[in-house]
Amino acid sequence: MVTVSAPCPGCFALVTRGVGAAAGRVAAGDARDRGSTGYRGHVAEQRRAGDWLTGVLTPKSESHYPGERLGLPEQGPGSVARMGRRLGALCIDWLLCTIIAAGLLRSQYWTIVIFAVEVYLLTAVSGFTVGKRIVGIRVARLDGKPVGFLWALVRTLLLLTVIAPLVTDGDLRGLHDKAANTVVIRI
Repeated sequence: MVTVSAPCPGCFALVTRGVGAAAGRVAAGDARDRGSTGYRGHVAEQRRAGDWLTGVLTPKSESHYPGERLGLPEQGPGSVARMGRRLGALCIDWLLCTIIAAGLLRSQYWTIVIFAVEVYLLTAVSGFTVGKRIVGIRVARLDGKPVGFLWALVRTLLLLTVIAPLVTDGDLRGLHDKAANTVVIRI
């Protein structure tokens, strides 16, 4: 038989008490302590996801839109491509590679290899893949130079890890873009 005792109010108070001057207000549920976050008590300020990668944690950027820190326009040609367009391009490229693998090689297992070759070669030569061209985006180097074969290889290998594109900064640049010094922009 298992016996459960009633909680000790003194012990429970030690675990749940607030920090510093806000302790009394937090325990009382005072809405004045919520601030701009909407939470009771102290909540850590928001940080940009990419900053922890550099080792320097800074407050959230004062930029008003993705690409402002890079000197890119807010909208139109040359602005940072949003995630919806990028996912659309990815789906188009993946579907195309699946059709090629199934049609020519009679196996869907070659899709990832064909996808990697397509992304690598087309990004290195033109900055476009078939999907990117259809949705109106391209990969560009921040210094204005062509992406090139070396940086396209680095970018493609990191893209294939799946995790690198999901970790983005305030400018919507994934780890693969940061490593290759690139950004995906609208055309």
